[in-house]
Amino acid sequence: MKALLLSQYKHLEMTDLPVPRAEPDEVLVRVAACGICGSDIHGYDGSSGRRIPPIVMGHEAAGRIAAIGSRVTGFAEGDRVTFDSTIYCGTCGYCRRGEVNLCDNRQVLGVSCADYRRAGAFAEFVAVPSRIVYRLPANLSFEEAAMLETVSVAIHAVSLAQVSADSTALVVGAGMIGLLIVQVLRAAGCSRILVTDIDSSRLKLAQDVGAHATLSATSDVAREVGKLARGAGVDAAIEAVGHGDSVKASIESVRKGGTVVLVGNIAPEVTVPLQKIVTRQIRLQGSCASAGEYPRAMELLESGAIQVKNLITAIAPLVEGPL
Repeated sequence: MKALLLSQYKHLEMTDLPVPRAEPDEVLVRVAACGICGSDIHGYDGSSGRRIPPIVMGHEAAGRIAAIGSRVTGFAEGDRVTFDSTIYCGTCGYCRRGEVNLCDNRQVLGVSCADYRRAGAFAEFVAVPSRIVYRLPANLSFEEAAMLETVSVAIHAVSLAQVSADSTALVVGAGMIGLLIVQVLRAAGCSRILVTDIDSSRLKLAQDVGAHATLSATSDVAREVGKLARGAGVDAAIEAVGHGDSVKASIESVRKGGTVVLVGNIAPEVTVPLQKIVTRQIRLQGSCASAGEYPRAMELLESGAIQVKNLITAIAPLVEGPL
């Protein structure tokens, strides 16, 4: 099969690799569409340390089942499917509690690190365990379905923010995850959604998908949020960047007793204003991947409550990957 291989950092090449064999509990998927995650970008340049070459990256994908393992039930060749990026064991304590994103034996598709190597979906075929596979609704295109992994991440983050209909929220970072978080907050009935970013074009997109107000990250974000929130701060801030400045802005923008959900994961360490966190009783909540939110993600896309077509900036064949 043809595959897009990261043979060394900052170098992708088309190559021929053997078609993976579906193990007894796996299905072989002929990939129809695969998105490019920000983590793939940081893997490409080596900054994350999570895509050690050589590796076939890619984990946001959809396609048709091409072959089925001997122990797989409930699926048939030709089924239109998508799949989770998290490969969980299903047997550890976390998995038994439904916290599959925290699985003791967790692997991520398209990742190679010191602990494991798992080929991803920048290829014609990929083999994945059937337990992470979901059949697609008929009205979802493969391109839209390739966004489901990201939508599920946004849903998981918002669930941890514990927002209600009268909540105010700040989304820090208007990249793909941030824009989807805005839409999930809107679907949850959040009364006021603010968004900050350094890029004015991204802030325009944030308004298009449901933000009530946008703020330039080059300003004093906490002060501007205070003006809009009558001095109290927002109930929840969801940080989707992963840098020290944006984490600090998130903490300083929530009210006393507010919640900061940390989704961004670029910088390995950041400095936080400890006394503000303690004296204002602010809750810091990490959000890792997703944990069973795929069905809800499909519902929201199928109903039109979340729109992803306008977030797809380009569609290109696999062979153009190295260009």
